[in-house]
Amino acid sequence: MNMMTDAAVVAHHEAARSKLQVGGEFLTFRLGVEEYGIDILKVQEIRSYEKPTRIANAPPFIKGVVNLRGVIVPIVDLRLRLGCETAEYSTLTVVIVLNVKGRVVGAVVDSVSDVLELSMDAIKPAPEMAAAVDASFITGIGSVGERMLILMDIEGLMASQDMGLVGV
Repeated sequence: MNMMTDAAVVAHHEAARSKLQVGGEFLTFRLGVEEYGIDILKVQEIRSYEKPTRIANAPPFIKGVVNLRGVIVPIVDLRLRLGCETAEYSTLTVVIVLNVKGRVVGAVVDSVSDVLELSMDAIKPAPEMAAAVDASFITGIGSVGERMLILMDIEGLMASQDMGLVGV
């Protein structure tokens, strides 16, 4: 399986960042106390969390697989992948089913908030700093009133080499 090369990853992130210059619709969700936004066009559906079937020797953030209407879907706990302090399962815990590079992948998050349309004026470049998420997957910071959203390149994150889920 071909993974994205470093040059391809950089090019993909730049393309994702430049797309933000026109704004768009974002699904917002929580990981711990932080609120994130991802391109709504990458979202296939939102499901309640169900315990997946564990896969031997998978990294801890890959919780296993589920059968979604005949499709075997890997489930990634974004809270573990992005280093959140806690990853407790509750009635609010959901799986965002994503379509990434033609592959279906599930992402476990604490809760889904809403869908927001952000104009390019509401999106600022991500600052250069250490954050809970690998900064290369942050495409910008969106602000809506008092809310600050960390806008993520979810496709780039799921296709990154350390995830091992999606080839180029």
